[in-house]
Amino acid sequence: MRVGVIVFPGSNCDRDMYHVLQDVFKLDVQYFWHEDKLPKNLDAVVLPGGFSYGDRLRAGVIAAHSPVISDVKKMAEKGMPVLGVCNGFQILVESELLPGVLLKNTSLNFMCRWTDLIVKNNHTPFTSKFKIGQQIPIPIANGEGRYYVDKKTLDSLKKNNQIVFQYGSNINDSINDIAGICNKEGNVVGMMPHPERAVEPELNPKDAKPSNMIFQSLIATIGARK
Repeated sequence: MRVGVIVFPGSNCDRDMYHVLQDVFKLDVQYFWHEDKLPKNLDAVVLPGGFSYGDRLRAGVIAAHSPVISDVKKMAEKGMPVLGVCNGFQILVESELLPGVLLKNTSLNFMCRWTDLIVKNNHTPFTSKFKIGQQIPIPIANGEGRYYVDKKTLDSLKKNNQIVFQYGSNINDSINDIAGICNKEGNVVGMMPHPERAVEPELNPKDAKPSNMIFQSLIATIGARK
């Protein structure tokens, strides 16, 4: 099972993600620079957190025009699992692989704290091991993490079961408390919280098992496709 971790100028969670995928879950992981071409034998792609291009203009907007995104789009269209975490979610939104926008937190401050997620959709490559309504203790770390869409798009997200995660409490005024969504096909998932920071009990003060299930779901999905 081969997973690609995309690295942009300013990424800073790429090593965390690489460590979790390789050392914790024993996957074959490879970094790909934002100017690289992606090989056809990848099983999944992850866009990690960070501050690509220093969040200039808007978080993720410059990275969304990087050469590698063209390949990510092609692979997404073919059904490959794609996960964007924090800045990766912002990049997926700015590249129009996912709908909506990530706005500055209403506090205008960078938020770094633990919260709880509620699983709303367990039919994605990253949530298949969960039960609907299951909670995930997980950290967030963002300055532009407030998810927003207009009413028409929100109604569409609900209708098509594209809301994957909601916050257990209103922490940043994201519309409908949305913390993560997917595309209509379900294979592209973006989430603001950081599962890679929560899978090891040494780092998770609550329960590391739920965050593990995000990656276990991916392994089950790409393993079944072989």
